Amino acid sequence: MKISEKGINFIINEEGEKLKAYICPAGVLTIGVGHTGKDVVPGMIITREHSRELLKNDLKHFENAVETSVKISLKQHEYDSLISFAFNVGAEAFKKSTLLKKINALAPMIEIEAEFRKWVRGGGKVLPVLQKRREREIKFFKGEY
Repeated sequence: MKISEKGINFIINEEGEKLKAYICPAGVLTIGVGHTGKDVVPGMIITREHSRELLKNDLKHFENAVETSVKISLKQHEYDSLISFAFNVGAEAFKKSTLLKKINALAPMIEIEAEFRKWVRGGGKVLPVLQKRREREIKFFKGEY
């Protein structure tokens, strides 16, 4: 399975897109839609098309994480929501999450929603921006986005 265009657009809307390299809040040189790496240099400017190419390449890592970790069949909207979640929290965190365990156990939706809602902290504090993102990811997961 591959992330859909709707899923890609969801992530772009959540993450934002900057065509000039910048230092993110974590102190990492970043460009495009959260792209980091040795290929990003200070003052770098890219086109929107290049940004999307970088994103699609970066998403392969998260697609692999979801593909190898989720043991049940997913609908496209469920898959896309989990890619967004993993992109935000990290592939390894997703693989170790209780959210993944609940999904694989076919837990009731209320339990899955509760697990999404646990991932709202940054720097040890509850961040309203993450609370809102998780609610949108829940809606996406349920096919309501």
